[in-house]
Amino acid sequence: MSAELRDVRPALPAPLRRALAEKMHVWMGGWLRDRARKALLPRGEGERHLLFAVCDHFEPLHGRASRSVGLARVGAWRRGLPALSSRFRDADGRAPRHTFFFPGEEYDPALVEPLAALVQAGLGEIEVHLHHDGDTRELLREKLQRTVRVLGEHGAVVRRGGGPAWSFIHGNWSLANGRPDGRWCGVDDELRLLRQLGCYADFTFPSAPDPCQPRVVNAIYYPRDDTRRRAYDEPDPVRVGSARRDCVLLVQGPLALARREGSTRPRIESGALAAGDPPTVARLSTWIDQWIHVDGRPEWTFVKVHAHGAPEKNAAVMLGEPMATLHAALADLGARGWRVHYVTAREMYNVIRAAMDGRSGSPAEYFDYEVPPPPRARVGRS
Repeated sequence: MSAELRDVRPALPAPLRRALAEKMHVWMGGWLRDRARKALLPRGEGERHLLFAVCDHFEPLHGRASRSVGLARVGAWRRGLPALSSRFRDADGRAPRHTFFFPGEEYDPALVEPLAALVQAGLGEIEVHLHHDGDTRELLREKLQRTVRVLGEHGAVVRRGGGPAWSFIHGNWSLANGRPDGRWCGVDDELRLLRQLGCYADFTFPSAPDPCQPRVVNAIYYPRDDTRRRAYDEPDPVRVGSARRDCVLLVQGPLALARREGSTRPRIESGALAAGDPPTVARLSTWIDQWIHVDGRPEWTFVKVHAHGAPEKNAAVMLGEPMATLHAALADLGARGWRVHYVTAREMYNVIRAAMDGRSGSPAEYFDYEVPPPPRARVGRS
C-alpha cells in the first residue's frame, strides 16, 4: 500500500472504508500499479509541456428540460465563453478551447448553431456524444450516422479520406456495453462499430465511481480486442514507435485518490468540473501528478477534464470565476517551467499521434498532425 493511502485510511470509520472500497475495487489496483510504474520512469529533460483539454458532455436538455430552457442554456454559453476566454492566453497565444460533445438524441439545429458559432470564432469544436439503450448493432449504426450527418450540416465535423472523422463520449459511461446490468448500450462490439463509422478516439473515461469505470487508469491505449464487451479493460498501451492500429484510441483523463482540501479524508478525483466540485489549484496539481503521457515522450503531459456544462449551476462554474481561477493557475505554471497549451479533443489526439510517431519539440506544431480542423473552425491565434 502506498504512503498516500496509509496516511488517509486509518482516519476513516470502518463503514466509510467499506463504502469507498466497493467504489474503488475496480480501479484501485490499476491506480497503485500505475503510480509505482511511473515512479520509476525518467521524467525527461528540458522544457515541459502541458496539453489541457475540457471535454464537455454538453446536454442542453439535461434533466428533461424544455426547448426554451435548452435555448437559454446554449445562449449563456454563446455569450459567456467569449467573455471568459478573452481574459487568458496560453503559451501559443491561443485562448482557452472547449470541446462540446453534443448528444445526438437532443439534436435541434437551434441548439447546435450557437456552438458552431463558437467553433467559427476559434473557441472550441463539436464532437459526438450519444445516450442509447438496448440497441442492436444496426440501430446504433443508424443513430451514430444520423448524429454525424446532422452535426456535419453545421460545418462541425471533419472530413478525412472521403469520410467523416470524429471523437466520441458515451452517454451514461456505458461504452462497449460496460454496465453490469447491460443498460445504456446493448452492443458488445461498439468500439469496432465506432471505428468503422469514422471515430478515431474515445474520451469517455474516467467514470469512477460508476461501475463502467475501466480497470486501466491514467493511460492512453488501444483496446486489445475491440469486438469484446468492456474491451477497454484489456489495454494495448501506446508509446513512441507504436504501430498504428485500426482501432479507436482510448484517451483517459486523470483518476486518483486524493486528499480533500482542509481535511484528512480522501476523495475520488476524476477530473469532473461541477457546481459541487469546482476546479481548484490543488485539483490541478493532482491532475498533473497523474502524468498521463505517451511512454518515451515524458515531457508532454496530457490533462483531459470533463464536465456537464449546460445546466445552469454547472455553467456558472464553467463560465465564471472558478474556471477563471483555474486558467490563472495554468498561467502560473509558466513560472515553474511549464508551457501550457489549450487544445480540443481533436488536437489532443493529434499530438498523441505525433508522439507515437517520434515527433518532439513543441506540441503546437502537431495540433493538426493527422486529423484536420473542422471546416468552420478558425485556425491560428485567437
